[in-house]
Amino acid sequence: MKKLTILFLSLFAVSFHAQVVSATIFSKDENKPIPYVKIGVEKEKTGVISDEDGHFSIDLSNINASKPVLIEVPGYEKYSQSVQNFKSLDGQKVFLKEKVKNIDEVKIKTKKLVDKNWGVNTKTKHVMYNVNPDLKNENFLGETALEFNTNKKSKIKNINLNISSYTSDQPVVMRYSIYSEKNGFPDKNILDEEITVELTKDMIKDGTFTLDVNDRNIWVQGKFFVGIQFLKRFQGRITISAALLRTGYIREFYGDWQKMTIAAPAINIDVKVDKNGKNIKDEVKDNNDKVSLLAPDLSQYNMESENSVYGKNGAAGKTVKLNDTELYYEIYGEGEPLVLLHGNGGSIKEFYKQIPELSKEFRVIAVDTRAQGKSKDFTKGDLNYKIFADDLKNLIDHLNISKTHILGWSDGGNTGLEFALKYPQYLNKLIIIGANAFPEGVDEDLLNNFKTKVHMVQLANQPEHETEKRLLNLMLNEPHITKKSLNKIQNSTLVIAGENDVIKKEHTQMIAKEIPGAKLKIYPKASHYLPFEIAEDLNRDVIDFLKN
Repeated sequence: MKKLTILFLSLFAVSFHAQVVSATIFSKDENKPIPYVKIGVEKEKTGVISDEDGHFSIDLSNINASKPVLIEVPGYEKYSQSVQNFKSLDGQKVFLKEKVKNIDEVKIKTKKLVDKNWGVNTKTKHVMYNVNPDLKNENFLGETALEFNTNKKSKIKNINLNISSYTSDQPVVMRYSIYSEKNGFPDKNILDEEITVELTKDMIKDGTFTLDVNDRNIWVQGKFFVGIQFLKRFQGRITISAALLRTGYIREFYGDWQKMTIAAPAINIDVKVDKNGKNIKDEVKDNNDKVSLLAPDLSQYNMESENSVYGKNGAAGKTVKLNDTELYYEIYGEGEPLVLLHGNGGSIKEFYKQIPELSKEFRVIAVDTRAQGKSKDFTKGDLNYKIFADDLKNLIDHLNISKTHILGWSDGGNTGLEFALKYPQYLNKLIIIGANAFPEGVDEDLLNNFKTKVHMVQLANQPEHETEKRLLNLMLNEPHITKKSLNKIQNSTLVIAGENDVIKKEHTQMIAKEIPGAKLKIYPKASHYLPFEIAEDLNRDVIDFLKN
């Protein structure tokens, strides 16, 4: 339950009686053009960015004549003029006055400064912001930001942006901004100088573009926002990793900032901070405590799983074609067979904390479910957990396994329930973690986010997202296991969930109650991702249940 992409909102101006003003932005002090200046109407989505030579054209048709036109760029005083007066500047130069820089002396002893990293670190390719200028025939100059919060004055050394894919034959021009906070939203840009980058593919190292701002002397304290904006159209597309259910902020030009509670962009910062300072937990403000519990920061676990051998171990891995799928699996250890089934959109590597321990006691068979990980799906129709159960039956037949234990996490647990119903004679013991018998057992907020995601994927209409849409619809529409069906399961079953799971607690309790003789284990303070969070406890309990 982890896949989700967020599209940048597009900007457009509707013109009935065109009244276009063209001019050039100049520095008053240096008498030279200023590139990439922001020109727009206050509290409106109408705006443009000047080109490399400071030139711009803006359509002010049907805009109230008394509304202010704002011109902004860091390092210069803000320019404001009514629409009516601004129209008279057509064909002329607009001069901006340089700001007087006020440099506050910061006295912190070097020995008291320590390095920290704050923000969203995920490098997932499943939850993303998608920047695609050609998705629509309109401008795409939206701006997105992430909020931070620190008690002590801190210096920003690097701003990191995790980019999952980059496709462009020309440099992509983008601006970084750092905003103060007002009423919970970004307010004024606190930078004294413009930070503009011409991003190329070779500047992205291991999925991250790191911008060194150490010499810019940027000090922050309290609440602040780091924002990014794309300044110039380009042929291609960029996708930025994002953290599911975290709060990001987005606006269209000078329009109002809006909260995006579905996901937050993977912006993180390296800072120097007083080691004695008590910084606010996570250093990123999230206004929804429930959401923070449902979707904790998994960046550390994602990096660890990526660096593990599991899911890509040539020595242990094999592929087998079975009917209309090609399944990838890895086998470790000896003893009674134990199949590991991962969650939606996941893969074998998610059991990187379980395989080393469980393979000491069992013959562990970790499987990439069809259409996920390295397994393939040759069908185009709707997916369901009964299909996945059939795939597992075909695989154990291929391996000449007459009976197996199953440990299924999330969607893998749903598949385990379907397998127990359809192939009980091939199942020894069943362990399900964060599983649901029907969609209503999942937290409503998460289901609503899945629905939003499906809608956005449909709007994007990109073939490469078809599997993603099928997997989302799977969670929205499946499974359909009744209480009566659960009563039929006779295999020894252990039902597991976290106290803060995305599966409703009462739903997990219902599953355990309806399966005859099932044991129930709810781990305090754990989330849906307890195989990551409390691996040692989980592994011990799994071995104990299967052995005894």
